[in-house]
This record gives sequence, structure tokens and C-alpha cells, in this order.
Amino acid sequence: MIERYSLPEMTVIWNEENKLALWVEIEVEAVKAWAELGKVPKDAAARIEKNASLDIERMQELERETHHDVIAFLKSVGETVGEDARYIHLGMTSSDILDTATAVQISRSGHLILEALDRLTDAVRSLALEHRKTPIIGRTHGVHAEPMSLGVKFAYWWDELSRAGDAVALAVGGAAVGKLSGAVGTYANLDPRVEEMVCEALGIRAADISNQVVSRDRHARYLSALALLGGVIGRQALEIRLLARTETGEILEGFGKKQKGSSAMPHKKNPIKCEQMCGLPRLLRGNALVGMENIELWHERDISHSSVERVILPDSSIIAHYMTVKFDRIVRALDIRPEKMLENLEASRGLAFSGTVLTRLVESGLSRDKAYDRVQTAAMEARRTGESFRETLSRDAMVLEILGEKGVEDAFGLDRHMAHADTVFERLCIAEEKPRQPVKENVA
Repeated sequence: MIERYSLPEMTVIWNEENKLALWVEIEVEAVKAWAELGKVPKDAAARIEKNASLDIERMQELERETHHDVIAFLKSVGETVGEDARYIHLGMTSSDILDTATAVQISRSGHLILEALDRLTDAVRSLALEHRKTPIIGRTHGVHAEPMSLGVKFAYWWDELSRAGDAVALAVGGAAVGKLSGAVGTYANLDPRVEEMVCEALGIRAADISNQVVSRDRHARYLSALALLGGVIGRQALEIRLLARTETGEILEGFGKKQKGSSAMPHKKNPIKCEQMCGLPRLLRGNALVGMENIELWHERDISHSSVERVILPDSSIIAHYMTVKFDRIVRALDIRPEKMLENLEASRGLAFSGTVLTRLVESGLSRDKAYDRVQTAAMEARRTGESFRETLSRDAMVLEILGEKGVEDAFGLDRHMAHADTVFERLCIAEEKPRQPVKENVA
């Protein structure tokens, strides 16, 4: 992923130096496990642990000759170890180190993403609680619908993000599994205890079963969970963009003192950060599709998945982390304008209360069809003339007879639209501070 959309704490997990350092660590841990089981002399294992290192330039030189990165890696490490190199990679195949290293990278990436997501959900939770009683017009099809609580809107975001986090945690747990089971997963030249000991040392689980590789449905789920998280953030960023339009102006991105909105129009305050949040999920969705394609491999394995995994796993991890951190900053800096929300709510001159009037008429005994016709006629007259809906409605003798002046007035109150916000908050337990519980499969 390009530097523009990368954060250093995530990119270091996926850079070449870290990946190859993991390869060395896996080989060393395997030798130590063999020594523990009596297959390798303990003094040789100690020397390997002390001396094993990698000259990346030397490895690259060897790869140009061998056209095989793992063989080049083993030759280069072997040169630093000497005669004891014969104990390195004992009984193993290339994918034993490739997939196990990838599992560690996914595990560490997942922890970073989930830490960032916990901060983001906490920021959204704070906004939900703060604006529990702040009225805003709800919109369906982009058109004014009925009033609602801004806090409930944010609570909806919180619920989406929380579920996305659960999906990521489960997917990370499923993908963070290593394997040292040999060429086709039979442990023909390995002891299953070596696999268990190496994976435990690395902080991951051993796959319950593998062939030459860990099954790629695990990676597809991880990529899909990141795409889902990206889609949730993108949806919420789109909401901010819509609410920031000049005609709306209810919630705006924070704007720095020295920030510029346009090279041509100095007055502009464009929602560029949220637009970025809407664009990047397209990459995550594309990568998730490629992850699905990688599930279908020939027999015990081919390498059609290998080349694209070198791109999609780091890129999706980096993008998902970047988006989560960046959206957290966006949320914390939002310019929220309750006065503008109330102004916009009142702009339709009472039309947003038509549903309440309809319900009141039906509850009073009028048939739904007749009630609907009466209310719609008054509403369309208000639209046509620019009068308030209450004025046109009050000219309907039948409505006045059924509801009375006070009944009509009560139908235009905001309280009923805010009354059950507390019920929603109680259902979500959003007012309670609950740290994310570890998903069982994510525990080594």
C-alpha cells in the first residue's frame, strides 16, 4: 500500500524485513522444539539460536539464481550457521514457514485494528450519549421523514461498528493459525509436537488440520471481515458527507485553521476525509473477492494464491487500520450543529408530523384509508401554498372534530419522537462501559 494510506505501526508488520525475521524465528523455534524432543543436539540448537541471521542482499542474490525465495533464504541463513545448518528446516516444507509467518502477521495486524476500533466505538458512544435528546429530522430516500434523536443515529453507528469488530475478531482468530505439518500435511517427517511448540512460542494456534497449506477460507474470512468494517465506516462517512452539504449543514468535518478546501474557491470546506473513507472500502471489497478466489486450489495446493496474497493481505490490513484510525479522528473533530438541525426540521413547516396525525386519527376510530386521504390532502395543500401543515390541517372540519384543537397541537410535539431513545440505549447497553471480550478462537 502506498505511504499516503499507511500508518507505520501497521506497515512494519508487513515489511520484508519483519517477514524474513519471522521466518528466521520460526526455523529457530523448530530447531529448539526438535532439541526438546531429542532429535537435535541441544548444543547445536543453542548455537543455531545464537548465530542464525539473514543477509537480505545475499538472499536476493541467491534467489536470482534459484528462482525460489525459501531455498535462497535457507542457503543464506545456512551460511551464517555453518555445519549446524543441517538441522534447520528439518522435515519442513516452504509453506510451513510461509503460512506460519503470515498467521503471526495477521494476528498482530488484527490486534492493532481492534485496538483502533475500540477507540473509535468509544468516540461514537460518547456522541450517542451526549446527543441522546438532540432532535434531528430523519430522512428516507433523501427526503424528510420524521424527527428522531441524533443520539439514536450515533447509537446505530456504534452498533454497526461493534458488530464489525466482532466479525474482525472472529476472523483474525480463524486466520491466525500456523502449520508445520510437512509437504502434504501428514507430518511424515515432522512430529506434531514440533508444530504445537513453535506456534505456542509465536503466540498463535496450530491448525487442527492442514495439507501443504492452511486452508484459504480462513484468509478469505479475514479479508471479508476487513471489507465489512470498511463498508460500515464508509456508510457512516457518507452520512457525514450528506449532512455536510450546503443545503443541510448539520454535521461538518472539523476544519483546521490552516486547512484549504479548494485551489480555486477559498470559501470551500469540502468533506475530503469522509470522501476518502468512502473510496478506500472499494479496495477492501476487491481484495476480499480475490481472497474468495484463492480458496480454490488444486489438490493439496498450487501456488496460484501466492502472488496475490503478497499484495492483498498487507494492503487490506494496512487500509483497514488506516481507515479505523482516521475515522476515529474525524468523529472526534466533528462540527455538530443542533441549531441547524432544528432549523431544518422546521423547514418543512410541520409536514414531518403527518404520520403522527394519521395514527391519531386511526386510533380515534377513522378508517385508515379515510384518515390517509385527509392527512395527505392537507399535506399536499401545504406543499403547494407554502402554508404550515398545521394550518391546512386545521381547516379540515372532520379532523378538528375527531382530534380537537388540543389533539392537533399534541400531534406536532417532538417528545413522542424522542421518548424511546432511552429504551434503545438500554437494549444496546451503550451506556455501560464494556471492554471487548476476547473471541475464544483468537486465544493462542
